[in-house]
Formats: sequence, C-alpha cells, structure tokens
Amino acid sequence: MKTVISTDKAPAAIGPYSQAIEVNGMVYSSGVIPVVPSTGEIPEGIEAQADQAIGNLIALLEAAGSGAEKVVKTTVFIKDMNDFGKINEIYAKYFTGSFPARSCVEVARLPKDVLIEIEAIALK
Repeated sequence: MKTVISTDKAPAAIGPYSQAIEVNGMVYSSGVIPVVPSTGEIPEGIEAQADQAIGNLIALLEAAGSGAEKVVKTTVFIKDMNDFGKINEIYAKYFTGSFPARSCVEVARLPKDVLIEIEAIALK
C-alpha cells in the first residue's frame, strides 16, 4: 500500500507530484528546494540555501514518521560543483555518525533558480 506524505513544514509540490511517498516501510521524497515554507522566500547564498533545503527535507521525513538518522540514500543536485565543500559542511550538521549513501551532481538549472535541491530515501 502506498501512502502520500504531505506537510506544510516543507515546500508544497509545484507540479503534479507528491512531497513524499511511503511504501513498505520506506519513505521516498521528491526533490526539496530551499523555499521557506511560511513565506515562500528563498534564502541568499549557498550555505543558507543548503541549510534551508536540508531542514525542509528533515521536516518532510519527520512528517512521514522518519528522520535524518533513518536516511539510507540522498541525491544532491547543485548548481555549482565549486560549492561542494560548503554544502558538505551544512550536510554534516544534519547527517551524523552513520552517514547515508549519497550522490551529488552539478546541474544546469533547478526550479526557481535555486542553488541546491535534495531528495532522500529513508526507513520509516
């Protein structure tokens, strides 16, 4: 059985997709961007955007009954690979100890012209 996960503590979907789906004890998030859910604003700079995007992802996972410690895989999409080190510093604030597997790729453009987008697969 598939359960749609939705929360106002993470940015709403801006297209025909769900924020996350839970199936068989696993949570699959859509890509999460650094939009402040309460205002719709996007923070300036890669550090602030990374912090907001990952914080939004964690809020979404928590709404699904999961959390950062249950993430098994993330995919990080970034506008500029030169920001990799800065993103790692922010990422390490949220994911500690047993780090999830991760891919990180540079992309030409992201929704709303943000600098980072992140998605995750987690245990419930």
